[in-house]
Amino acid sequence: MNEFEIDKKEVRRAFSKAAHTYDAAAVVQREVCIRMLEKLDVIKLQPARVLDVGSGTGWGTRQLGERYPRADIVALDIALGMLQAARGTSSWWQKLFSGNRQRFICADVEALPLAVQSVDMVWSSLAVQWCNDLPATFAGLHRIIRNDGLLLFSTFGPDTLSELRSAFSGVDGYNHISRFADMHDIGDMLVAAGFADPVMEMEKITLTYADVKAVMQDLRDIGAHNATSGRAPGMLGKAKWARIVQNYEALRRDGRLPATFEIIYGHAWRVPPKLTADGRSIVKANFKL
Repeated sequence: MNEFEIDKKEVRRAFSKAAHTYDAAAVVQREVCIRMLEKLDVIKLQPARVLDVGSGTGWGTRQLGERYPRADIVALDIALGMLQAARGTSSWWQKLFSGNRQRFICADVEALPLAVQSVDMVWSSLAVQWCNDLPATFAGLHRIIRNDGLLLFSTFGPDTLSELRSAFSGVDGYNHISRFADMHDIGDMLVAAGFADPVMEMEKITLTYADVKAVMQDLRDIGAHNATSGRAPGMLGKAKWARIVQNYEALRRDGRLPATFEIIYGHAWRVPPKLTADGRSIVKANFKL
């Protein structure tokens, strides 16, 4: 088994448990969602059905509902606790008089229970980093998006939590931080999945903390536990924790400890296949002579 393979049962458990603390701690997640919403300002699309992949407690889902009031909004999350929290955030009169319909599906994006070409837009804010097979995930999303439909997503890049990764380095032989895909590799995956002309962007957001415990507490409060198969089987001992703190303290600047998040944004369209004059699809092939 790959030591970086994500344990989906642990992901479900951790995010369900964190549903009641998530919104207060999800500073980066909320900011990224806001920046993604701003990107929609220049995209000319009025979708009839939108799928929010990794919808969490539903803040982004509600923003999509306000932006597309006539659309059918589908919230999909792997954690039942998150969906239950999302369903409880709208008052009964908002549900009754809103122009759009909201549906909730508890499922894994790597096993989408949706029909071929059944949605006009897939929106996913900081969720696909929990996938084990990202190329297959993008292929699955391509399958469910209608022609001329849009995929808009964000995810974490390799420099995410670089300070914490450095602090854990050499402490033991276990994984403590997930491995994240590079922006250029993700762009190649989108093309391989059949998407047209992907646009990729990257930025870094750095939060600062008083101490290492505060960093770890924020991660626990949003459910971002280490869920790799190569994680340590139990709690850290005092000696290891002291070494981690010492390593992280070496990075203190202006009285604060940094925690950097590399944010990757991507969007791409599903375009109709090119056809010959008699209606046959044109398929590109590479030949070696």
